[in-house]
Amino acid sequence: MLKLRDVQLTMWDAILLEAVRALPAELAIIDALLDDERFLQPFVKLHPKGKKSGRPTFAIEKYVRLMVLKHKYNLGYESLVKEVGDSITWRMFCRIAIDELMPDPSTLIYARKRYGNKIVEDVNAALVKQLEEKAILKTRKFRTDTTVVESDIHHPTDATLLQDGVKVMSRIIRKIRKVASHAVQGMEDRTLEIKEKILSIAKVLRRRTRESWEEVDKITQSVIEITENVVSQAHAVIEKLQNQRKTIVQQKKERLVTAVQLTEKLLDQARQVVSGNRIIADRMVSFFDPEARPIKKGKLAKGTEFGYKVRIDETESGFVTGYAVYEGNPSDDELLVPAIEEHIKQFGKAPQAVATDRGFSSKKNEIAMTELGVKRASLPKKGKKGAARTEYENEKWFKDLQRYRAAGEAKISLLKRKYGLNRSRYRGFAGSKCWIGFGILTHNLQRAAKMLQN
Repeated sequence: MLKLRDVQLTMWDAILLEAVRALPAELAIIDALLDDERFLQPFVKLHPKGKKSGRPTFAIEKYVRLMVLKHKYNLGYESLVKEVGDSITWRMFCRIAIDELMPDPSTLIYARKRYGNKIVEDVNAALVKQLEEKAILKTRKFRTDTTVVESDIHHPTDATLLQDGVKVMSRIIRKIRKVASHAVQGMEDRTLEIKEKILSIAKVLRRRTRESWEEVDKITQSVIEITENVVSQAHAVIEKLQNQRKTIVQQKKERLVTAVQLTEKLLDQARQVVSGNRIIADRMVSFFDPEARPIKKGKLAKGTEFGYKVRIDETESGFVTGYAVYEGNPSDDELLVPAIEEHIKQFGKAPQAVATDRGFSSKKNEIAMTELGVKRASLPKKGKKGAARTEYENEKWFKDLQRYRAAGEAKISLLKRKYGLNRSRYRGFAGSKCWIGFGILTHNLQRAAKMLQN
């Protein structure tokens, strides 16, 4: 049963002095913004209509407020529960009574996974609509840019990725031994053997010679052979569990099947690299986050980043009005028209001016901007420019929009430094979309509080 709010005031809350119950100015404004019923509607749509029976869910308003505090102060789930439980102010903000037990951290984790990333997108859209109604959101000028949100993974090498696969398969097989020991008879744990191979690679690489790379390939080949042996053993275990009907056995078998499939993909990659093919399309970079991809953005400090590409849309009010997360590394010039179309869908009209960097520029996009109703599009041309184009880009309005566009770099930097968009702590594509969405929601709430406070 869906539970939206806890409306009943407890005796302990009632006897607290008003001065104790009062929230700080900024938090009070965020509290008032989150009181809007539109933040609860996406959750109502997710649940079957008329379903009144069953165990009540954790109150939605409490969940949303706890997640805002989590991303505002960069807290882990356990730290969040502890800090909110110890603070009267934070309890008041989250609508958790003084004598009420705090939820277990796993409750919040399961809730986040259950509601998914679409809920976060809808909540962000509800906030943007509310800010527009309060007349603090202007939509005349529009800028967009892309960045990379890295996955929470170790630096990928073929050998270490295979090591991850062997570790997981071996762990699952050990658990199967406890419930179906006949299926794993004669199995050999080879995780330590692979660990020794990985350590030997580190010693070889210290030499930094051409011969060292050839030796690394030989060691990687031996890791491939060990992994192939473990995969074949895992297939044998799966075969022996085919006729098992116990639920727990079937669950562990499914997990083992998934682990084997991922490991086989990594094996195929490693074989290609050892055979001399160093450039692999759509390359996996993590066993635990298989949808993450290597992305190059031309940075000096980080030539290649591992994660997801993100588009950030912003207007002159400084609010992030739209965002999108992509698998792989699509070209920037393919992302501009969808961004403007989403803006039009959200606000009912096109922005008067659009500013981007040259990565979004193309003749096709300039024509599309005009057709969509954009009056001025500041898209610096790629490559060599003729005299007419140079004169066009030297016009005052074009340069003003480029200065406005450059400020978007600062917004991306702020989102990375303060709101967690440097690295996603949630696994997978859907998890990263949740992480990014909550970070942007928290940023917009805090900016709205500062603007409404002045």
